[in-house]
Amino acid sequence: MTTNVPLLDLKAQFEAIKNEVVPAMMDVVESQAFIMGAPVQELETALANYCGAAEGIACASGTDALLLSLQSLDLQPGDEVITTPFTFFATAGAIHNAGGTAVFVDIDYVTFNLDPMQVAEAVTDRTRAIVPVHLFGQLAAMEPLLVIAERHDLAVIEDAAQAIGAKRKVSGGWKAAGSFGLTGAFSFFPSKNLGAWGDGGMIVTNDGARADRLRRLRTHGGAKQYHHDEIGTNSRLDTLQAAVLLRKLVHLDDWNAARRTRAARYETLFEDIEEVRTPQVDPANEHIFHQYTIRVPRRDDLRDHLKGNGIGCAVYYPKPLHLQPCFSRLGYRSGSMPESERACREVLSLPVHPELAEGQQVHVAEMIGVFYG
Repeated sequence: MTTNVPLLDLKAQFEAIKNEVVPAMMDVVESQAFIMGAPVQELETALANYCGAAEGIACASGTDALLLSLQSLDLQPGDEVITTPFTFFATAGAIHNAGGTAVFVDIDYVTFNLDPMQVAEAVTDRTRAIVPVHLFGQLAAMEPLLVIAERHDLAVIEDAAQAIGAKRKVSGGWKAAGSFGLTGAFSFFPSKNLGAWGDGGMIVTNDGARADRLRRLRTHGGAKQYHHDEIGTNSRLDTLQAAVLLRKLVHLDDWNAARRTRAARYETLFEDIEEVRTPQVDPANEHIFHQYTIRVPRRDDLRDHLKGNGIGCAVYYPKPLHLQPCFSRLGYRSGSMPESERACREVLSLPVHPELAEGQQVHVAEMIGVFYG
């Protein structure tokens, strides 16, 4: 009998919290305050406090959280922004759409995150910012990146779309994802550790003046209706989504802890399968395992084998950004970013959601063991 193991089980999560979330949504329906209602401001405060930041600015998506943050830098033609090619497209797309030029730097083999040494080598007199991505739920090595940024007077915009609740120990204390840079950008896409029932995003910052400007930019560039200081856009978080997220936020730490428990179980289950390289956690980090991503030989064949046996899995990401056709004008070639290109050939993400049962994980490991004989 086939045991189905979904990559993510949002229906199971819904069943556990529906008695909390549905009434909150109905409160919004009854109020009819669907745009910028009170729950939006409540969520902004709650998320800022959760991340250890002074200000929260809700917006329509994680992509917009990055885009608005970058637009607030007033990038000019030719301005460069350093980032990773091993990430979701929105990271580099936002740099382009904000008027900057993406400069790709290769990743660290162990963490999949930006290699600070190569970042230092990539800085030019046209560099304006660094966008580190806390990929799969593990923080990048922020300390050396911040040193580089301070040395060259660069802004740091954290792409924390996959890392809400992740932490890094700095000077003996924990700092949360999003609280290191000028701004931190979060996504509430439904599959995220803190996912809405639709799309949504959040920016956090300790810069009060920048927060005010970001609030203007998300509402067509005006702090007062029909009065526009600059040209912005429409990027508001729906009140319904804010109500959902407020009720889910109280569970986030427990959900993240459950993911770590499942990651530790996989580590044990894969001990005797030498072909599987499990995720490595930087000792300074508290990982939230948005994805549990292994490295394996014959990755595509294994993916097909698992899917054929009812096991959800996914490749994040099959092609690095520096080799995407839309960035061909930047001049990168195959071999330009060897670690990113290697990761794209080897990575496979397995189910790790909080609702995943031990028996399901055993089945995943058994099927991988069968594949490798």
